[in-house]
Amino acid sequence: MWRLREGTHPVLTDEGGAILGERTGRWSYLTPIASAAVMLLLASISEEEAVGYFAERYGIGPGQAAGDVRTVAEALATQELAHEGEAAARTRRRGWKG
Repeated sequence: MWRLREGTHPVLTDEGGAILGERTGRWSYLTPIASAAVMLLLASISEEEAVGYFAERYGIGPGQAAGDVRTVAEALATQELAHEGEAAARTRRRGWKG
């Protein structure tokens, strides 16, 4: 399952969007189509399901849809804003026990 990393804050609309990475303090801006791909990836159980919805939404073939969705997913993974698989393990903080 594709997910945004902990510490990312998406603002996604059909007109485009942006994702703030807390670690870097930078915004990554998305085109309307990239924003749609992210919304579909987040709402789907698998990347294949997101590709199917993406192809249907834009009236394109599954091969083109798969390439477009994969490009968005890889770009966000490269920027360390997203990952595949289970949610990243949270860092355990040690505190005083009383």
